[in-house]
Amino acid sequence: MPDTQSRRQFAKITAATAAAITFKPFYILHAKPKVDGEVIGHGTHRYKVHQGWGNLDSSKFPINNCHEMVQDSKGRLIMVGDEVKNNILIYDRSGKLLESWGHEFPGGHGLTLWNANGEEFLFICDPNIGKVFKTDLKGKILLTIEHPSKVGAYKEADAFKPTETAIGPDGTIYIADGYGSQWILRYNAKGEFMDKFGGPGDGDDQFSTAHGITIDHRDKANPSLLVTSRVHNAFKKFSLDGKYQSTLFLPGAFVCRPVVKDDTLYAGVCWSRLRYLNQTPNSGFVTIIDKSNKVISNPGGTKPEYKNGELQLMVQDKPIFMHCHDVCIDNDHNIYVCQWNAKKTYPVKLERV
Repeated sequence: MPDTQSRRQFAKITAATAAAITFKPFYILHAKPKVDGEVIGHGTHRYKVHQGWGNLDSSKFPINNCHEMVQDSKGRLIMVGDEVKNNILIYDRSGKLLESWGHEFPGGHGLTLWNANGEEFLFICDPNIGKVFKTDLKGKILLTIEHPSKVGAYKEADAFKPTETAIGPDGTIYIADGYGSQWILRYNAKGEFMDKFGGPGDGDDQFSTAHGITIDHRDKANPSLLVTSRVHNAFKKFSLDGKYQSTLFLPGAFVCRPVVKDDTLYAGVCWSRLRYLNQTPNSGFVTIIDKSNKVISNPGGTKPEYKNGELQLMVQDKPIFMHCHDVCIDNDHNIYVCQWNAKKTYPVKLERV
C-alpha cells in the first residue's frame, strides 16, 4: 500500500472515530481483567488465557522485561530478557524451566533462532551496549557485531541500538537498528558488512522505530523481508536486497516484531491509540494476519473490521495485556506472549481453542 494512501486512510479513520475513542478509554483503563481462563480472540483464532504459565520463583530467576521468545527444533521455548542474573530462560511447553544462562546482556532485547542445516544458533541484540551476538544454544558467543562505524557504515557519533535480526536463506544477517539510527544493515554469514537501507523518515522506504524484522516465506517462490515501522503502525515489505515493495498499514497498532508461522503472520502490539488517538500506556494486544494480509483476529483487542476494503482503527478491548512485546507460536499454534513494562510479568500462554 503506498504511503500516501496510508496517510489518507489514517486521516479518514481519525475523523470518523475521534469522538467515540475519546470516551472509550475511561471504560477500558478502569475495567478489571477477568479471571484466568478467559477466551479471547475472533473467528477461527480464539485462545484461552493462561496468565501464570511461565511464572517462576523471582528470587531465583528474576526478570525485568520479557522481550522475545523463540522455539528450537526440540520444542523448547527460549526467552530473552534484560535481567543479567539470567538473560535467557528456557521453558518446556508446560511452563517448566529447563535451563537458564546469560549475564552479559544488560539490554537483552532481540532474539532470533537460525537453523543452519540442522545446527541451531541464536542471535541476541542488546541496544544498551550497541552490539549483536551470535551464540550457540548454551550461550557461547561465536560472533560479535559492533558499532557500524568500525566498518565505515556509520559515523562514530551515530546511534547504534540494534533491536532485532533476521537471517536470510543464504545466511545473510539483517540487523534492525530500531532504537538507534533506523537503518537495516546487511552482513554476510561471516559478519562482514555488505550494505544498509532505510533510515529515518516518513517515506515508503524509511522507518520510524524499525523495531523488528523477519523473513516472510509465505510466498515460497519469492521470500521477502518484513520490517516493523512501529510509530507508523505498519510493517513494510522489502526484497531480500533491500528494495521497498509495499506497506501493510495496521491503524492503531504499535506493532513489534513480525512473526511468521506457516501462512499466518502474528505480532505483539505494544500500545494502541486510545485516548484522543494517541499512543496510550497499558493498551497492548496481539494481532493475527492471514496470507492475504487481512487481519483476522486481535486477542485482547477489538474485532478487526474492514469498510470498503480498508482496515479500521484497532485498539485494546480488554485490559489483559499491558505492552505485548513479542509472540512465539508453537506447532499446535498456541501463542506465548512476552511483555515489556508489565510489572515484571513472566510469559503468558494463549491456548488455541
